[in-house]
Amino acid sequence: MTSVQTPGLSRFNTLPASEAQATLHEVCASSAWGSKLNAQRPYATAEELFLASDSALAELTAGDLSEAMAGHPPIGRPKPGDPTSEREQRSMAGASEELKAEMLELNLAYQDKFGHVFLICATGATGEYMRDAVKTRIGNSPEQEREIVRTELGKINRIRLTRLVESEEEN
Repeated sequence: MTSVQTPGLSRFNTLPASEAQATLHEVCASSAWGSKLNAQRPYATAEELFLASDSALAELTAGDLSEAMAGHPPIGRPKPGDPTSEREQRSMAGASEELKAEMLELNLAYQDKFGHVFLICATGATGEYMRDAVKTRIGNSPEQEREIVRTELGKINRIRLTRLVESEEEN
């Protein structure tokens, strides 16, 4: 990212705090993450915002991670009417009925084991890739899985923050 401030970043930097907090909540449902990023505004560059996001993500507690995951629908079942959810899970929309059924079954087994949705950065991933990932990750310990979730959440947050700062439109 260049050191030039984009219109989207400038707009985000000048939002009233409550609107900025709501905007950040759309990126990540963790209130702790959003509060940390909101408190550090304004950001000189998108890279500065991304680094603040990474730092805030690294500090999230298990409870904060749970709050963040609660904002994500299961793979294969995007939130109706939510363009972000639909865009991110686009590859599952064209998946076979067999793959969709298998993902539903795997999602439920994963949720039973870990107590939260299977979280993966779905942008650009095929349905088969996500199926294979959940099959592998279901064998992890809760501690291993929490750190994988933190990494995947970081990828998702970066993609969403990039869309925010590169936006030419009013939010």
